[in-house]
Amino acid sequence: MRRLAAFAGGFSLGVFLAQYLLRDGWILAFAGAVLGLGVLSTLLPREWRRRGVIICAALALGQGWSWLYARQVQRPAQLKAERTEAFAATLCGYAWETDFGARAEVRLEGVPGRAVLYAGRELLDLAPGQTVSGTARFRDAARIRDEDITVFTSKGVFLLAYARGGLEAGEGTRHSLRWFPARLGRAMKERIGALYSGDAAGFLTAILTGDRGEVSEKAYTALAEAGLSHILAVSGMHCGFLMALAGFLLPSRKLQALLGIPLLAFYAVLTGGSPSVLRACVMLSLPLLAILVRRENDGPTSLLTALFLILLANPFAAASVSLQLSFAAMAGILWLTPKLYKGLTGEKKRGRVFRFLAVTFSTSMGAMVFTMPLSAYYFGAVVLIAPLSSALCLWAGTWAFTFGLLSVFVSFFHPPLGALLALPARLGAEYMLFAAGLLSRIPCHAVYTANPYVKYWLAYAYALFAAAYLARRTGRRKYALASVLTALTLVLTVRLGEARFWSDLDALVLDVGQGQSVALASGGAFALVDCGSANSWKDPGETAARQLAAMGCKRLDFLLLTHYDKDHVSGVTGLLERLEVGTLLVPEAEDGAGLQTVVLSAAGEHGATVRFVTAEERLDFGRGTLTVYPPLGNGGDNDRGLSVLASAGENDFLITGDMDAATEKKLLETYDLPDVEALVAGHHGSKYACSQALLEAVRPETACVSVGSNSYGHPADETLLRLARRGCEIYRTDLHGTIHLSWNQEDSHG
Repeated sequence: MRRLAAFAGGFSLGVFLAQYLLRDGWILAFAGAVLGLGVLSTLLPREWRRRGVIICAALALGQGWSWLYARQVQRPAQLKAERTEAFAATLCGYAWETDFGARAEVRLEGVPGRAVLYAGRELLDLAPGQTVSGTARFRDAARIRDEDITVFTSKGVFLLAYARGGLEAGEGTRHSLRWFPARLGRAMKERIGALYSGDAAGFLTAILTGDRGEVSEKAYTALAEAGLSHILAVSGMHCGFLMALAGFLLPSRKLQALLGIPLLAFYAVLTGGSPSVLRACVMLSLPLLAILVRRENDGPTSLLTALFLILLANPFAAASVSLQLSFAAMAGILWLTPKLYKGLTGEKKRGRVFRFLAVTFSTSMGAMVFTMPLSAYYFGAVVLIAPLSSALCLWAGTWAFTFGLLSVFVSFFHPPLGALLALPARLGAEYMLFAAGLLSRIPCHAVYTANPYVKYWLAYAYALFAAAYLARRTGRRKYALASVLTALTLVLTVRLGEARFWSDLDALVLDVGQGQSVALASGGAFALVDCGSANSWKDPGETAARQLAAMGCKRLDFLLLTHYDKDHVSGVTGLLERLEVGTLLVPEAEDGAGLQTVVLSAAGEHGATVRFVTAEERLDFGRGTLTVYPPLGNGGDNDRGLSVLASAGENDFLITGDMDAATEKKLLETYDLPDVEALVAGHHGSKYACSQALLEAVRPETACVSVGSNSYGHPADETLLRLARRGCEIYRTDLHGTIHLSWNQEDSHG
């Protein structure tokens, strides 16, 4: 077992080095150097010799495998990128609806790996195994325009195909048993829809089939803020529930092993084969296999073997956030959980409730010890309330999963009995969502890396507990002291983060990709102008809410929307789920996409006062004012939007939305605008905005461009040139991240 663990660990380390640290041209050279070290390790003492040879050989093999996989699988796909040509493909699953049609994972003829096909809604009528053909424009899935992307390649997808024109569909192998798991998954979703409704239906669809598309924004926000979103990702917890149910129904251990391994494999395929579920299925299958072959099994070896098998199938999976979180959580559970449980229970006999709470707390803390830094890095949050959330809610997840699975399968044969079994599952799901909603509203339930000091606090906390662990002194006092110091420094960290926004006027142009969201603060008052993004991998509502929380905002006084384009309002519903909003100020003009209805409905649901701006409004705002100018243009949505001027003393900050030069001219003719210290470049730096007339009238010293990956050519070179000739300091969110400007009334330079 130790040799297997050494080999699997060395191979996995080699893959991670190749994916993250080594440039392409250095991989083979480094692998050769590692092999040289393996030869030298034969000179080590006997007890170290074999282990050194195995680790070095596996490390070199992992690097070589990454290099070979990139050339044999990724490179052929990349050769088709930026070309438009005919294609033929087989659907790997059912399609998902998008804003512009549908998308589906496919296998292209003659190209290794998988691709994602974007086409019209006709894709929704096709089944896995059917063939499609047509003409498409291909793009590299590892890089979308100017941004490196790993979400596709980590899943084995190396091409994005955008259909040009209609598609021709064929029967293919749709009736093959190969596609039975996908058909069963679709049937299960239909049964869930018939048995459940509302958020309970979306929740149970996610935990039973792995499809989170039906989870409402309200439910997902509550679970994420309470530290429970992992329950939605099918993983070891769900596979453990499944095997516990199988163990209850099957009489002997050998029968459990014989049927359990294929059952786990089938469930992995059914739920989409994410790294977290594959890890769980391998780790649970190895003990079952050990029963059949009468061999011992241990957790670390199972964990490393699972990692080896996943990376062998696709080395790019090393960059999967799901994989990293899943394996980090399991590593913490294997290493820390037993120590914590023993420390909590001691030698005394404890009651059942105490033992349950001790197990829950120990498991939760074990999972958090390695995942917390990853969550802070990837999601910008450290959920402090997660251990309490786990103790109060995870039992309900077990209850909902077990009865939900039973209700679905029983309903295929006896619908009334299935409906009866659905009652406890619904109660478990609704309890968990209700509790998550309450927990997520507890003050200081989480801290966010929008406060730059949080990452230093996190490093300090880990160093503190590591020192306590390594200290020779035994007992619990050293951990109690570390806990107190961690809590006190956390309070200081939060206060220091809020102190950054004590100026008379602070403005933050948030990095939300191709969109706009600008946070304003003055004397304890807070406002947000726009909250949207056109980039699907950005969540502007979450970004804005977490930034405002890091600023000390408990309630948003004003939310102002310049107009109703998606890249300015797509995050509003998510923001309203996370933060109380006092007044929503919007233009009266309707939009063609119906987003005004969505925004106003969400505002009404969350109790925000809605005010349509039809004339100039001047709002008291902390130690300054907000002046809101009504729509002036007669064209599309961009020209019928609001403009906002934030002022504190002699300092002014202007936001014009997406208005073009003609509407800027009307703004100058209608209102007496002051010289401004800073300007948010109109329409993300479009060549039709930031006209020479506007720049000469308001004379900005600083220009902020809110822009991300896009196909529009934003920001335009001519706009950047106009701003530079005006003498503006230019900052861009795609290059500089979130831009923070601040002014005091006695300081007019920002």
